[in-house]
Amino acid sequence: MIIPKDKVCILIPTLNEAPTIKDLILRFSELGYPNIVVIDGNSRDGTRDIASSAGARVLVQKAKGKGNALIEAFSQIGDPYILMLDGDGTYAPDDAEIMLNPLLEGYDQVIGNRLIPENNSAFSRLNLMGNQWLNRLFKMALGKYLSDILSGYRAFTRESIDRLHLTETGFEIETEISAEAVRTNQNIKIVPIHYFKRPGTHTKLNPFHDGIKITTTIYRLAKMNNPLFYFGLIGVIVMIAGIITGIYVLYEWFIHIEHLPLTVLTVLLIVVGFQIFMFGVISDMLLGYHREVMQELQQLQSKKP
Repeated sequence: MIIPKDKVCILIPTLNEAPTIKDLILRFSELGYPNIVVIDGNSRDGTRDIASSAGARVLVQKAKGKGNALIEAFSQIGDPYILMLDGDGTYAPDDAEIMLNPLLEGYDQVIGNRLIPENNSAFSRLNLMGNQWLNRLFKMALGKYLSDILSGYRAFTRESIDRLHLTETGFEIETEISAEAVRTNQNIKIVPIHYFKRPGTHTKLNPFHDGIKITTTIYRLAKMNNPLFYFGLIGVIVMIAGIITGIYVLYEWFIHIEHLPLTVLTVLLIVVGFQIFMFGVISDMLLGYHREVMQELQQLQSKKP
């Protein structure tokens, strides 16, 4: 059993993807998907005209950034299923069915995993290492390993989209989608996909700049998903600073030099750091209790006739 193709919206965010967008749309049309939506970030290379002539419905986003593009598109799509992928030719339309079929099995969201050995040649060593590091950081911060949190190839049910509270405006949107799926306890399926080098277009990502932005986004999102990690890390850093100053004060004291102001600072740093850490512990306990209550409410709702 497969999802009827007329129930699926193929969503493609674009920005200056003229060399690849036509073939992408035509391939999805050949595969039998009639509803293809391109949301364009005001391309200057004719992407919108090419997409429209190839048979796609073209939307022009109002605000800049990939995040804004997806948020605007999600608000305008009412189809039961959404298959999202980038318009740069790096993802294979032929993987559409393996992305969509798990939704019929009860999964809320499907993530296409690019980070498999067969696709290593499509990544630079720096990009591959960066993706792996961010996935591990995501697991530490959010408590779940999703293999490829930055994948741009995803399938959703309409209901799963409605449960996501999305605010990120740029390339951090995939990270936020992953974090929101974890926060709302969605049933997520990871499937291996094909991934290719960008044909004919330059990447819009800066490995260092965008890597730092995604790292800070993961840490910031942990505040609502894993407060022990968020506040605990701050508390530990503050306590370590206090311990370092304390070691210096003790060393100077042994050679008969007193540093009263630095001693006071040492005590304050250790006490404040410990309090921040305990705040994280208490917040984590409250979050766990909240999740239990929400699960019980969902179970009660599901039992209603």
